[in-house]
Amino acid sequence: MTLLLRMLVRDWRGGELGVLLGALVLAVTMISGISGFAAALKSALRQESHSFLAADLVVRDARPLPADWLDEASARGMDSAQTLNFTSMLYGGDDGMVLASVKAVSEAYPLRGALRLSDTPYGELREHRGAPPRGSVWIEPRLFALLELNVGDSVGIGEAEFIVAAAIRGEPDRAGGFLGVGPRVMLNSADIPATQVVQPGSRVSYRHLYAGEPEAAEAFGLWLEETVGPGQRLQSVETSQPSVGRALARAERFLLLAGSLAVILASVAVGLAARRYAERHQNYVALLKSLGADSTRVKRLYAATLALSWLISLLLGWFLAWVLQVAALQSFAEQLTVMPSLIQPRPYFIGAVTALVCVGVFAWPSLGRLTDISPLRVLRSDMPLHDTREPRDYLLGLLAVVLLMWWYSADLQLTLIVLSGLVAVTVVGGLVALSLLRGGRALGMQAGSVWRLALASLQRHGLGNALQLVVFAVAIMLLLLLGLLRTSLLEGWQQQLPEGAPNHFLLNLAPDELGSVSTLLDDRQVERERLYPMLRGRLMGVAGEALPIEPEEEDAPSQREVNFTWSAEIPDGNELLEGGWWRSGELAAVSVEEEFAQRYGMAVGDQVDIRIGAAELTVTVTSLRTLDWESFKPNFFMVFPPGLLESYPVTYMTSFYLPPEQKALLNDLLRQHPTATVLEIDAIMAQLRSTLGQVSAAIELVLGLVLLAGILVLIAGVQATSDSRLRESALLRALGAGRTHILGGVAIEFITLGVMSGLLAITAAEGAFWALQRFVLELPYTPTPALWFPTLAGAAVLIGGLGLWNCRRVVSVAPAEVLRDT
Repeated sequence: MTLLLRMLVRDWRGGELGVLLGALVLAVTMISGISGFAAALKSALRQESHSFLAADLVVRDARPLPADWLDEASARGMDSAQTLNFTSMLYGGDDGMVLASVKAVSEAYPLRGALRLSDTPYGELREHRGAPPRGSVWIEPRLFALLELNVGDSVGIGEAEFIVAAAIRGEPDRAGGFLGVGPRVMLNSADIPATQVVQPGSRVSYRHLYAGEPEAAEAFGLWLEETVGPGQRLQSVETSQPSVGRALARAERFLLLAGSLAVILASVAVGLAARRYAERHQNYVALLKSLGADSTRVKRLYAATLALSWLISLLLGWFLAWVLQVAALQSFAEQLTVMPSLIQPRPYFIGAVTALVCVGVFAWPSLGRLTDISPLRVLRSDMPLHDTREPRDYLLGLLAVVLLMWWYSADLQLTLIVLSGLVAVTVVGGLVALSLLRGGRALGMQAGSVWRLALASLQRHGLGNALQLVVFAVAIMLLLLLGLLRTSLLEGWQQQLPEGAPNHFLLNLAPDELGSVSTLLDDRQVERERLYPMLRGRLMGVAGEALPIEPEEEDAPSQREVNFTWSAEIPDGNELLEGGWWRSGELAAVSVEEEFAQRYGMAVGDQVDIRIGAAELTVTVTSLRTLDWESFKPNFFMVFPPGLLESYPVTYMTSFYLPPEQKALLNDLLRQHPTATVLEIDAIMAQLRSTLGQVSAAIELVLGLVLLAGILVLIAGVQATSDSRLRESALLRALGAGRTHILGGVAIEFITLGVMSGLLAITAAEGAFWALQRFVLELPYTPTPALWFPTLAGAAVLIGGLGLWNCRRVVSVAPAEVLRDT
């Protein structure tokens, strides 16, 4: 123990232990910090995203839901609430009336998120949880203007009178639908019997809301999946808000990928640091053995060194990881309404295991073989350095990285794609590096003195430089890959919610209202989509086979109501995949959305039976197309040619963008067209933008953390040959070489390595980017040639600069001092 402590103090003062310990501390900090931050942020964002439902789980039906489900939820530790939605006339003012979307809620509503109320139509906002008091209602601000109301006035719903108690400015689950699309009126569900508007046959949507701890919610969700019957629909964030679900799933995969890449970078840094540590201890081990220490004693000494280093790095890394998580989450404090707990053991356990694997697989082989050092090195300092690693060590390291990534990400596909890129870089990079370095011999003989010195050094350190080049290429490839994925995700989210995207839908327009509506919107310079005809029909059969009304299996195709439209051109945002658009005069045809066609087994050329009212029609599928459901534009599963459906009763719809300062336009629109309905989704879009903004900021932060790990790998790679370069430079200076001459050669050597590693990194990163985009994130792949030159230039400058910075000692230490130690 005395010898161990003395050696540790000496190594720490000499800087030898600092690199290895720093790499281990960074490994624990990066893995535990990123893993903990990702887990905590994921938990917070998922809780916030559940506010889109006002709950964790929702069951919806057109009939009252079983009351015993609420008892089952309570027995499982879940909170519950109930709502029902319907459309009804709201009476108020001087015999005024308007079609409103009425929502009755129980006392516990909402379970997630909060309502936003104000005491005047556009007064100061306050958050509220709970139902309106009995005998009162909350109404949207524009109803005050439409019906000329004030807070405290009376309004009527059915047979009951209510007092207007507040203006409702926001509700967490106003996700909308085409049922109940008028201005919102909210009341206590206990007041519904007094209104007498909900009768048998009424078009009402009943909902049960459930919320609880993640484990309880997951188990109860599985129970509900087995319990819900025909006509009942179980909703989660992923099903009710697929854009949010996909964004969170992709962000989660990105964070897992970032953590996996941090595992690789930390492992490489530890391996390089341990290799250099072992090389600097070869003379020390030879001295110990010459003084009588046997191999067992030496092995125990270095095993204890690694064990103590692991323990120190664990404590420091855990503390820094905790500080990192606190600082990172505090930066999101204003955006997050729920601050997650940081007391999660799994991230710290992952960090401990990662550090242990780094010590055992990447550090111990180099130190464990120090026992093979001959005592003769004490007398013969010119003996070559002992190779402390063998081919099986690299295979064991690769296996360890695969298992760590797989365990960390729980995604075998992601692991294999990243590892394929790494193997390609390692194998191809090593071969290319050796070929280029050997091929530079003839060029070096004809170059100037500085270039000749640099190329000679590249030749002299052929294997070492090949290893450095592969390490540099791996680090740059991983950083470039992460940057490409980050850019792809953020651009995808920006395209999903571009500025000026439609945030209102206008429905139920009669044909004779189209001119006045168009004039009103155009006069106010409102950006709108085209007006689409819309009518309801029923899908009855496909390819001569009738569809069942209620299928025997839950997910089997069945008859369903569908919104139909017609168009002479392909609608905006639609793209043909198969078949062609109809020719002039073609009638009995239909174009079907691709996923809808797959669900019902439709193909181009199939006949489809539909019913509109009492009329039955048979049409032929002439094309399949894709469309963007997240564009906030009118979209339809089935589009028909003009002339086929124009004889049936039809209404029109459109979508438009309305900035907040023009909200009063809705009152004018509804006064002129009282039968029209407006669906306002601007609040939903603002909430979605907030969630995606938080995820984007998290991605930026994690990218910065992984960048630090990548820079550490580059520094460790540069340091790998610093000792031999120091001795060679001392000889050159002793022979008369100048400082500028030596540093120029070093700069050219490392810049050459940077350019070559950049080329390999770009090739491998593009291949891995294509695979991850297509198979993991399910996003389109686009080559990024604009980044190739900046990557090459950045690699040359970064690696050249690190090389010069690390080798600055070669011209500042006296040659006699270096040669005397040698």
